[in-house]
Amino acid sequence: MAQAIVKTNFKFEGLKNLYVGKVRDVYNINNTLLVMIVSDRISAFDVVLPRGIPYKGQVLNQIATKFLDATIDILPNWKVASPDPMVTAGRLAEPFKVEMVIRGYLTGHAWREYHSGKRELCGEKLPEGLNEHDKLPKPIITPTTKAAFGHDEDISRDEIISSGLVSEVDYKMLEEYTQKLFERGTKMADDRGLILVDTKYEFGKSNNEIILIDEIHTPDSSRYFYAEGYADRQKKGEQQKQLSKEFVRQWLIERNFQGKDGQTVPEMPDDFVEMVSERYIELYENITGEIFQRADQKEIESRIFNNINSFLKTVK
Repeated sequence: MAQAIVKTNFKFEGLKNLYVGKVRDVYNINNTLLVMIVSDRISAFDVVLPRGIPYKGQVLNQIATKFLDATIDILPNWKVASPDPMVTAGRLAEPFKVEMVIRGYLTGHAWREYHSGKRELCGEKLPEGLNEHDKLPKPIITPTTKAAFGHDEDISRDEIISSGLVSEVDYKMLEEYTQKLFERGTKMADDRGLILVDTKYEFGKSNNEIILIDEIHTPDSSRYFYAEGYADRQKKGEQQKQLSKEFVRQWLIERNFQGKDGQTVPEMPDDFVEMVSERYIELYENITGEIFQRADQKEIESRIFNNINSFLKTVK
């Protein structure tokens, strides 16, 4: 089985601190530049699972890079360069403490809430009579708090503004950018025979300017359906064919794990890990229209370190 990178701990010149997220290791260089290594870690229900997924980091990084470049006309983003298949480097920004989730379909968390009887999500009212995976009358924004540890929590627009998490002026801009990015992502997915079901965006401020940060339109932050056969499957009440992390979540749910207290994370066997890896590669090829080029697996850590160092020398 191919190697998976689940931890890094590099020492770069000018390193101020290292932030280890659920998936990304983010190196702060001189308080001006961030170097983000997208590891092969995988999380579900806000819990990092014990095993990494080979090539997952490369898939996420390269999809995000493609979409960051494809949306630069909508708003500026943090990316400066991608010096390695698993790395993006960019400008430091002060992140907003909310994640902007936008949903075009009643799927995943939204469906689980709806199925439990709720008809309002983050202040957005939902009509009666919807089925799982139905298209919503219009896309809705359902923000979450951005938790450093544990679970992100649903929050409404009014709660965000009244609590001071984001000013009303800035939040209006975040809403506008979220809608425009989702429209662009929807169009690009449609061109590839896919449906962008839902996704999340993260924003920050750099030099008092709102910029797009982190990843965009990857299978970790987004959910895709295959467009072909969507309507027929809905009519028959069948599950949709999708490309996302949802199948990992379903695998965990079937084994009595949803990230709740007292639950034990089930161990992923080799064949399941390989299947997850292939599913990530499948999404890459479907959403980009390009054949995935597996990066050299020999001495991956040395490759990453050397590529980042070479890049850092160019920005001194």
